[in-house]
Amino acid sequence: MNKIGFIGAGNMGLPMIAGASRVFGTESILFTSKSDGRKEAVHQKTGVLYTEDNKSLAEACKYIVLAVKPQFFGEVYQDIKESLTKEHIIISIAAGITIDSIKQALGEQVRVIRSMPNTPALVGEGMSALCFSKDEYTTVEKELIDMFFLSFGKYEIVDENLMNSIVCASGSSPAYVYMFIEALADSAVKYGIPREKAYKLTAQAVLGAARMVLETGEHPGSLKDKVCSPGGTTIAAVEALEEYGFRNAIMKATDACYEKAVSLNK
Repeated sequence: MNKIGFIGAGNMGLPMIAGASRVFGTESILFTSKSDGRKEAVHQKTGVLYTEDNKSLAEACKYIVLAVKPQFFGEVYQDIKESLTKEHIIISIAAGITIDSIKQALGEQVRVIRSMPNTPALVGEGMSALCFSKDEYTTVEKELIDMFFLSFGKYEIVDENLMNSIVCASGSSPAYVYMFIEALADSAVKYGIPREKAYKLTAQAVLGAARMVLETGEHPGSLKDKVCSPGGTTIAAVEALEEYGFRNAIMKATDACYEKAVSLNK
């Protein structure tokens, strides 16, 4: 009954399944998916067994990760509601779906963790935020939840009123970073660098810059200033980014992301 079960094994569910199976062992994880082909593909990739339906997964697992899109939650609720007890812990990874709305659908006795992971979990570098329902969790349960989220990256505990903002900060933002890498690589190709090398050069630059922020503790603006020599190439590029609205574009993207996250629970 202490198994971790995943309802859904898509672009976000699969990385979490893979990470959890490495830490807890494949025998401690189960999953299910609507597609028989997807079930078999994920099983072949991870070695994790699957169940035929959501109900049987809920009956076999204490921890249930809802790894489906928000629009499918109603259907999942109907499948699992009668199988849940006060021992179950529901882990939601859906944007915009509140703890209260899950409890209203599944029963007040169900404990709920609302989380927002991201796709770099696939390579063990995910960043998740999570918040807990106002229920009691044992030390053992908290330790298992800690191990679970560390199995595919890092996490922070936040107040639930910040969760829509977390979608902007780390949930959706990898897509913007991929766009930046693609654009930067394209510009390098324009000046003669082979495309394969351009992707490697730019991606490693982004990875290295991110580690500088995390490991030095310095303000990103200070680190930027250290790259900008007086009268040099970098400050010329920074000026162009400012002229064409780089920061404003990111902020507008964040506004759109936030508004969409809020709308999902209406």
